Amino acid sequence: MVLAVGVFDGVHLGHKALLARLRERAGELDLASGVVTFDPHPLKVLSPETGLSFLTDLEQRKALLRDEGVGSVIVLPFTPELARLSAAQFVGLLKRYLRLRELVIGPGFTLGRDREGNADALRALGEDLGFTVSVVPAVKVNGDTVSSTAIREALAGGDLKKVRRLIGRPFSLRGRVVRGDSRGTKLDFPTANLDLDPEQALPAEGVYATWAYLDERTCQSMTNIGRRPTFGGQRSGVEVYLLDYQGDLYGRELKIDIIERLRGERQFDSAAALKSQIAADIERGRAILSAGSRS
Repeated sequence: MVLAVGVFDGVHLGHKALLARLRERAGELDLASGVVTFDPHPLKVLSPETGLSFLTDLEQRKALLRDEGVGSVIVLPFTPELARLSAAQFVGLLKRYLRLRELVIGPGFTLGRDREGNADALRALGEDLGFTVSVVPAVKVNGDTVSSTAIREALAGGDLKKVRRLIGRPFSLRGRVVRGDSRGTKLDFPTANLDLDPEQALPAEGVYATWAYLDERTCQSMTNIGRRPTFGGQRSGVEVYLLDYQGDLYGRELKIDIIERLRGERQFDSAAALKSQIAADIERGRAILSAGSRS
């Protein structure tokens, strides 16, 4: 089997280049292709104090990896015991149980205890164990090296255009609609409150033009990410207003693609002033979404 190993958080353009090589080499060698990924993220076990947030949850990752034509997705629970395995022990397991014939890695890739399994070390192990190593160069977009870290930084800054360039698709959030305090309904803009994993990475607080996907229906939408300071909110949340939609959303699964940040979140002197700003945001958001592409 031709294998790639890693978290693949976000399944971004760098990952896609690696997966393309994976498919190519599997075809040339007439072997199956596979990805070994981990849950939770290794940093959650090795450095829990970092508070790392994820771009895509496990189910999203698995679906995106399969969309890239990967034959098998193998999920390993990342535990302290797994972290203590040497590089030789880990690839020995890949050889024994997955019949590793070639390992496809990115630049700077390491595995095993103390990150000892770099490209040179893996090539040496391959000579002993009977597998080869293929290194895929880094992918750059507008001079930026594509990485999950770079995407998190752009996301935190609210630069969704850069996030999209690095991922190769719009950044998405997915969650079940839960009841809120009905503030939006009272303002004539009823919103759907998304219940998200607290470890989900979010864009900077503010108002965004978004596409919403409800079952088979696609709707233009506006999304507020933040604390609603006009009403004294303290806890950050995600509220989605579906334009031109009427119906009960509670309990339903909703996915949004976040396209562009319109403004930061701010406090208004009155509900009337907020309502006026929301109307202006909607007009601008419609223009952005109508002019752009959902893909």
